[in-house]
Amino acid sequence: MEIPSKYDPQRVEKQWYTYWMQHGYFRSVPDNREPYTIVIPPPNVTGVLHMGHMLNNTIQDVLIRRARMLGKNACWVPGTDHASIATEAKVVAKLKAAGISKSSISREEFLEHAWDWTHNYGGVILEQLKKLGCSCDWDRTKFTMDPDMEASVLKVFVDLYNKGLIYRGYRMVNWDPEAKTTLSDEEVNYEERQSFLYHIAYPVVGTDQKVVIATTRPETLLGDTAVCIHPEDERYLDLHGKTVRVPICDREVPVIPDEYVTMEFGTGCLKVTPAHDENDYVLGEKHGLELVDIFNPDATLNAYGLHYQGMDRFEARKAIVAELEEKGYLVRKEPYTNKVGTSERTRAVIEPRLSDQWFLKMEDLAKPALEAVLESREVRLVPAKFENTYRHWMEHIRDWNISRQLWWGQRIPAWYYGPGKSEFVVAESAESALDLAREKSGNTSLEAGDLRQDEDVLDTWFSSWLWPISVFGGILDPDNEEVNYYYPTTDLVTGPDILFFWVARMIIAGYELRGERPFETVYLTGLVRDKQRRKMSKSLGNSPDALELIEQYGADGVRVGLLLSAAAGNDLLFDESLCQQGKNFANKIWNAFRLVQGWEVADGDQPEAASLGIAWYRAKFEAVRAEIEDHFSKYRISDALMATYKLLWEDFCSWLLEIVKPAYGEPMDQKTFREVTGLFEDNLRLLHPFMPFLSEEVWQHMATRSPEEALVVAAWPSPATADADLLGEFTMASEVISGIRTIRKDKNIPFKETLELLVLDEEHLPRKWDVLVGKLANVAPPVYTKEAPEGALSFRVRSNEYFIPMEGAVDIGEEIRKIREELEYTRGFLASVRKKLSNERFVGNAPESVVALERKKASDAESKIETLEKSLANLQ
Repeated sequence: MEIPSKYDPQRVEKQWYTYWMQHGYFRSVPDNREPYTIVIPPPNVTGVLHMGHMLNNTIQDVLIRRARMLGKNACWVPGTDHASIATEAKVVAKLKAAGISKSSISREEFLEHAWDWTHNYGGVILEQLKKLGCSCDWDRTKFTMDPDMEASVLKVFVDLYNKGLIYRGYRMVNWDPEAKTTLSDEEVNYEERQSFLYHIAYPVVGTDQKVVIATTRPETLLGDTAVCIHPEDERYLDLHGKTVRVPICDREVPVIPDEYVTMEFGTGCLKVTPAHDENDYVLGEKHGLELVDIFNPDATLNAYGLHYQGMDRFEARKAIVAELEEKGYLVRKEPYTNKVGTSERTRAVIEPRLSDQWFLKMEDLAKPALEAVLESREVRLVPAKFENTYRHWMEHIRDWNISRQLWWGQRIPAWYYGPGKSEFVVAESAESALDLAREKSGNTSLEAGDLRQDEDVLDTWFSSWLWPISVFGGILDPDNEEVNYYYPTTDLVTGPDILFFWVARMIIAGYELRGERPFETVYLTGLVRDKQRRKMSKSLGNSPDALELIEQYGADGVRVGLLLSAAAGNDLLFDESLCQQGKNFANKIWNAFRLVQGWEVADGDQPEAASLGIAWYRAKFEAVRAEIEDHFSKYRISDALMATYKLLWEDFCSWLLEIVKPAYGEPMDQKTFREVTGLFEDNLRLLHPFMPFLSEEVWQHMATRSPEEALVVAAWPSPATADADLLGEFTMASEVISGIRTIRKDKNIPFKETLELLVLDEEHLPRKWDVLVGKLANVAPPVYTKEAPEGALSFRVRSNEYFIPMEGAVDIGEEIRKIREELEYTRGFLASVRKKLSNERFVGNAPESVVALERKKASDAESKIETLEKSLANLQ
């Protein structure tokens, strides 16, 4: 194939992804190989590719491609989540734009619109992931609302209900007034907000006395049914057995003594609103208080809101405060910072609300999952710092509110019957429900029309927690070939923000439903933030368009840019220049390939320098390969890429290719060319998981390959023995070469001018390296001496001193002047550092790292002064 002069990511990426798909390299079926399984964290069906997806899926693709090259049966299962709240909101908005309200159509009609929306817009993100290079088994793509996935969810619900783990209860829940549904505790985010603390006077009935109560939510006083005081609070002993009148609504409510009140907080008096606060609800049950719910589902005020009926809660707050002030009930208001619960999905402020909901008992279910992570270590969290967070959540776990007041999702499989539909049965289908209802009621004449299915749907996470099992059919058929082969899965890659929502629940489901872990390792990535450490979001306008980045820098460039700063569990401070760095790396490799392919090759003996350089690089390659393996074992993907990056850029391109490059106009011998191209191919094997498109393109250009020889299925480099002595000797030789090059640069001596080199040899470096130093630094064969020569510049490598005679090469007088100037400056610098280090206050109070840095500065300056003094003595 003709080699283009420039690397074109757009052409290459489309060509090779199509090739990979056509040849089925990503497909997996059970066989006798060791399986390596990843299930993708299913993105919302409403989603589009953003930077978090880019990072997460790049890491997964690196792991799956490497596993494939290691000869494992690599299976990466993709899919999407139906995202009840998010999708329903999208469909409602679409209908609204068409002049249709959700309340004006039937459930069946709404679901038709929802499915139409899903078919038209859902799954876009999966197509976008292909542009990133993700090598998923696309034939296995699952959707949490697929018929078999829905059947799995319903089966688990029924099984857990029959075990007594699922129940229906009237409880205080988190209510999202925008989505008009309940949320679990984990779906509520708490944000610090600036508000006010309102001090309100409540008249004591039958007296001229008033009690002052402080609240951040004055609108809820319309639902007050008591005032609570501490029974031992001496300020309010005379209030025992009395009543107070609630301002505005004039409701007479009792004063109740209870130790729940903290005497030192606020005024020591607490307004009790049982229908709108979880703690107040507990007090209300204890003291038999009335429940007064003042809100509609959309958080507007209902009839209990009196003349504020129909008003939004926050508008009502302003109006109520104004009325309290006007009537003399508002004592004062003061600025106050408090934490406000908001919906994880809609950002709406949460309202506590009493509601009939379905719950899953979690305390006993959580115990095996807690033990698996923290005791038996069957499931490993990476990094381990998240274990404490996991422990805290699991040890304080509450029952999971699994029902949602939506239409999009798996409908609760409960059917109500009897007078007032007060009785119910739980079954996987309407037919089974009818049979159960007849059996339970003893009424064999019940018909399907006598039953009404629960209106609610299940929490989206109730389908996602089954994901590693259900994608392999392990719920409906627990002993099928696929689930027995691929499950437990190997690695899970996700963000720490869903450690509770998803990861912990999958572990719970694994042990409850199959008695084993769902995966071996959970790799928790950091969040992608901008350079100012802000989380990326559309609202802040700081999140670049992922596809535009791929268009500009190429998928490989973006992958490298993300991974270079993606240490496990640490947030990534994204800078677009990192993608440019990735693009530059791709161009560097492409140009190195063109250089190698452009060499003329002929018969001949292999030069000594080339033989030595290739032997060194083989040892270096093996040392770095072992380092990369260690990084992968510890899930340090960023470090593995950096090691690969340095190996190719510095060791291969900057050193080996310079060592083996033939003199201008001369051909390269066959052996050297064959060995260098072989090493280049080994490099491509290491590079492929990180930069799949570029590496495949170069690989296919280097030789005529059959489909079975494509790089995507090539073998990962095998372990070999690294010659440590050779590596150490080359490091010393390279430092000598760098020292000579520095003198050339500083003295502006062109490379074509051959220099003399004298060596005061204290630390023996085998003479075989002389030929390499001579070629790369253009010096005559070194002369080994016992005395320092005069009229030469010097530098030190370890205990050896190297001298470059300057007579005829530079103006000696001018060189002496420059060295004296530099010597004077360096002595002054050293004096200032020593003065700082002699200051006991600085050394005693400054951070240890700062003091260590100053000491290093002093040591470096001392070494530099010694070298300059010797160079000056040699020239004088």
